Amino acid sequence: MNASQPAVCRSKWALSLTCIGIVTSQPGHAHAQDRRASLGPAELGVIVNEADALSRSIADYYVRRRGIPTRNIARVRFEATNDVLAQAEFARIKQEVDRHLPATVQALALTWARPYRVDCMSITSAFAFGFDPAGCASGCQPTAISRYYDSDSRAPQRDYGIRPAMSLAALNLEQARALIDRGIEADRGHRGGTAYLLDTNDRARNARTSAYSTARELAADRVHVQIVKADYLENRRDVLLYETGVSQVPKLDSNQFVPGAIGDHLTSFGGNLFGTSQMSSLRWLEAGATASYGTVVEPCAFTAKFPNPAVLLRHYLAGETLIEAYWKSVAMPGQGLFIGEPLARPFGLAH
Repeated sequence: MNASQPAVCRSKWALSLTCIGIVTSQPGHAHAQDRRASLGPAELGVIVNEADALSRSIADYYVRRRGIPTRNIARVRFEATNDVLAQAEFARIKQEVDRHLPATVQALALTWARPYRVDCMSITSAFAFGFDPAGCASGCQPTAISRYYDSDSRAPQRDYGIRPAMSLAALNLEQARALIDRGIEADRGHRGGTAYLLDTNDRARNARTSAYSTARELAADRVHVQIVKADYLENRRDVLLYETGVSQVPKLDSNQFVPGAIGDHLTSFGGNLFGTSQMSSLRWLEAGATASYGTVVEPCAFTAKFPNPAVLLRHYLAGETLIEAYWKSVAMPGQGLFIGEPLARPFGLAH
């Protein structure tokens, strides 16, 4: 962190892109972090809801499979049937978690799918930053910008006072185990895969296409990037990245995702995991992806509130874990929910 920067630029949030420095990754641009280790089990905290039997079971399996230290497990208790957690209740839970976890913990895994919101914020961003109205928006307004966006940091808690969070979201233990196993399988190394960037006919949601050419140039010597002029993919057997802009993604189950794959759709309520007319981000995990993202309240058409494929690929291909690369790809994450297996690292062996 640069101590000479204005105070607002040294906070958890930056109020302008000027504070961040790099806004969109450029081909050939390398950071020093390419040569450093990524986050591992020793730096990941696991949050368990003791009132939720599924949360307990997911946590037990994940801690065992990933070798998470016992000191990194925080056990809390809250109602598991509501979609939205009240601010006051969340403040109590967050205080318990912060008090329990050691300072060495840099990121968090939440072991539930519900609740996925804290008032107007996603629960993953609320755990990362603490509940903060700056992460919300009333109407079509931008939200605060994360200092972690496209950063060099390998220790966000140390550097910025935040712990990026990802939910191991699943409807049952079988799904959760399959998700966790895919993440672990990804660590064996990248074994082929294509990044599919879709240019759809949905004009309201087809907003990320401006970053597609940069993503393709950046990844040209590492993975194949295909820009597809279509509303959906069908019968592809090598999906590493699938980013699109539609409210529903047809034929999702016809595709095969490689371990460590990411899929998301730019729409208003993908992060509402239960019960809207738009497709839940959970469908990506059920189809075989290892992570997804969606907003929990109306974001309006701000591309900064969704993953930037160029930034995402640069960090992922550099050997960072899924939680690092995905979080660094979203400039305004306050309304966005990250779900998946945090430690998946398919490109780690190359560094």
